[in-house]
Amino acid sequence: MKLTWRIWLLVIVLIASFFTLSPSFEKGVIVKNVERNSSTYEAGLRPGMIITSINDNEIISISDYTKTINSIFPVENKTKLIINTKDFEFALLTNETPQITVADIPKSNIKTGLDLSGGARALVKAQEKDLTQEELNDLVSITSNRLNEFGIADISVKPVTDLAGNKFMLVEVAGATASDIQNLISTQGKFEAKIGNETIFVGGEEDVTYVARTGQDAGVYSCNLYQEGELCNFRFAISLSEKAAKRHAQVTNNLSISPENPQYLDKQLDLYLDDNLVDSLFIGKDLKGSQTTQISISGSGIGTTRQEAFDDAENNMKHLQTILITGSLPYKLEIIKIDTISPVLGKEFTKNLLIFGLTVFITISLIIFLIYRRIKITLAVILTMFSEAIITLAVASLINWNLDAPSIAGIIAGLGTGVNDQIVIIDEAVSKRGSLKERIKNALFIILGAFFTIIAAMLPLFWAGAGLLKGFALTTIIGVTIGIIITRPAFSDIIKNILKE
Repeated sequence: MKLTWRIWLLVIVLIASFFTLSPSFEKGVIVKNVERNSSTYEAGLRPGMIITSINDNEIISISDYTKTINSIFPVENKTKLIINTKDFEFALLTNETPQITVADIPKSNIKTGLDLSGGARALVKAQEKDLTQEELNDLVSITSNRLNEFGIADISVKPVTDLAGNKFMLVEVAGATASDIQNLISTQGKFEAKIGNETIFVGGEEDVTYVARTGQDAGVYSCNLYQEGELCNFRFAISLSEKAAKRHAQVTNNLSISPENPQYLDKQLDLYLDDNLVDSLFIGKDLKGSQTTQISISGSGIGTTRQEAFDDAENNMKHLQTILITGSLPYKLEIIKIDTISPVLGKEFTKNLLIFGLTVFITISLIIFLIYRRIKITLAVILTMFSEAIITLAVASLINWNLDAPSIAGIIAGLGTGVNDQIVIIDEAVSKRGSLKERIKNALFIILGAFFTIIAAMLPLFWAGAGLLKGFALTTIIGVTIGIIITRPAFSDIIKNILKE
């Protein structure tokens, strides 16, 4: 068979797709979440790290991790805990079970949604208020930060709009139940800044009139060695209303200079979100009794490397900026729709999908063989279907798209469209009208017209059902686009070679 540049393109993209999906054979468990202010967090353990051993006990799976931890804890006196990850070793002296969430290492880079991995999904709107896009984005930011503060792992919070223009917030939490997600998002956000028991200001425009987010008034400004890692500091400016400035002056006027840190006052500015302390900030001595509306808020981030510390500081800064702007929501939330899927059902669903996909492959292959009675044509169709599925999964992995049931349905729809296009190419190629080159050209012209029709039909689905069908539309568009650019041209060249033999 003559390997044309179109066939070579398919081969190269297919190989690249396999590397993108990169099946994993690593041993250990991956850290999904680390509770802030815990001993493991202070030691430097972070989400994404892979634990390979604990106290010289090899960790291959979650069962190994659970068995090892249960053999060590609980204990009355502090004991030495050595956690080895792929790149680092962490030594702790503790009598508490590590406050972390772990999971088995994914077998590939494919990310699955709640339909396959299990969890809860809620569609939320504001009660008795139509939100603007800016208000919706602020709601998404504060809700995401609140869930992170609760120590929830694997969360997704995003804005969605339906075909009528109604705006919603879609919240997905892996491993949660309906009651869990309802309790997490049904309370109204409340932000307060206190010095001792005195409230200085609350989040929102009434007290905080401006928060610097970029430029010279906001950013990470220094990084230094810290214990066995790195620490980076950030600061950003905020402006208070006159009333808030007066309260700040009255309270700070009664404070003293800290004997341990002479640059600061002896009490800190404590930030609370829903009555939970999220941070404590030092107050410069120059602000004692000052009725200033300009305040510089500072904080830090830590990590085992400078880049990790910088990223942690930047994330902490953005978190504080968000809750200062939107901390106290002026409206309550209403759950419009809530769905839950157990991990067991998710695994069963995945198994059924694989069986269904295999059945579809076999059925289509048999039909193609019965129609054309040529094994090479049948194998070409199978190869093309397989290639489109792999490349579509690779693209989804590259854009970090979580594959849910609609996404899988979109892949199947794309494969169905692909088979239809291949039949068009075969029928045109085996006909006796004109030269083989002209017949293939006509087939590709028909396929191109169908491609634009499918794209036009899929675009409304990005908003239909408040965005819940976005996965179907996206993977269908990816599949047919891959077909029109890569697999259809390559298939036409393969058919040319087969018919010339």
